[in-house]
Amino acid sequence: MAETLPPAAKVETVFKSVQELANSKQIPEKYIHTQGSINTFPPLLDLPEVDLSLIISSPHSPAREKELNKLQSGLKSCGCFQVINHGIADSFLDKVRDISKQFFALPTEEKLKYARTMDDIEGYGNDSVLSEKQTLDWTDRLYLNVMPQDIRKLQYWPQKPECFREVFEEYIKNMKLLSESLLKAIATSLHLEENCFLDQCGERGMMVARFNFYPPCPRPDIVLGVKPHADGSAITLLLQDKDVEGLQVLKDDQWCRVPVVPYGILINVGDQVEIMSNGIFKSPVHRVVTNTERERNTLAVFIMPDVNVEIGPVEKLINEERPRLYKNIKNYGELFFQNYQRGRRPIEAAMICQELDS
Repeated sequence: MAETLPPAAKVETVFKSVQELANSKQIPEKYIHTQGSINTFPPLLDLPEVDLSLIISSPHSPAREKELNKLQSGLKSCGCFQVINHGIADSFLDKVRDISKQFFALPTEEKLKYARTMDDIEGYGNDSVLSEKQTLDWTDRLYLNVMPQDIRKLQYWPQKPECFREVFEEYIKNMKLLSESLLKAIATSLHLEENCFLDQCGERGMMVARFNFYPPCPRPDIVLGVKPHADGSAITLLLQDKDVEGLQVLKDDQWCRVPVVPYGILINVGDQVEIMSNGIFKSPVHRVVTNTERERNTLAVFIMPDVNVEIGPVEKLINEERPRLYKNIKNYGELFFQNYQRGRRPIEAAMICQELDS
């Protein structure tokens, strides 16, 4: 989980990597949160593990219904679940984790070959400075647009380690298939036609990947890896670090730790499936905490509907008991970015009860 990629915009790059700051043991003021001490070890979130193999291979069976109910329960209670038995080999997921670790371990001059420019967010860098008052995230990142293929900028795809592109390409293919299966399962869990969410993503739906590196931090009580936010995606697929926790979800006004399932993939709905489901599923607010001793590597894949396709609540989910809560909207990513800059929940601007600011 992580904030969804906004459209290209004028941004200022923080040229000194967080990795370098960690080595120097210095914490600039702009990284320090002033809202009180950060609880890095709150209660553990009770998160369902959904067996995708039973959903796919056991049509109309009690086992399938049980898994769909677990999926629906997870999305209603906290907006996320762990998917297991997804068909991706453990050994391959370890390779994906390895290319991330190897890239961020490269010398700075090598990584800077893939540095993003000031007018784009794609490439290697860290938090984008959008305002002078912004508190920055303690993380270095590699953003890559991956689908549709014609939006790829291969100059940002690392050639070191040498296997990076080959492994990453295979992972993308797996994530495309997995996301399609999951969007169908999410719709089926609400007794809808299985393609109704997938169809709203359009034929040119986007897939964006973000490799995240969180160096050790000397003051995890006042510094966050990623500030609180909800995703602007349809769904987000997160390959967590299999050894180090860090992700927290806000549930019932309390932060909870997200458990690590070493070879599971964490799924959360984003704002756009919240809109499609007419608010039945809520896009969870989440954050990333830091620690003093261990680095942490994760890989988030954001599934984004085609910017030219209008999304909105599925008609079957609108009734007297649950009236339409959201407007139909195109290019939610732009709306997300505009409102994220203002420090407000972007989805509020899509609600029926509120009009967009002129």
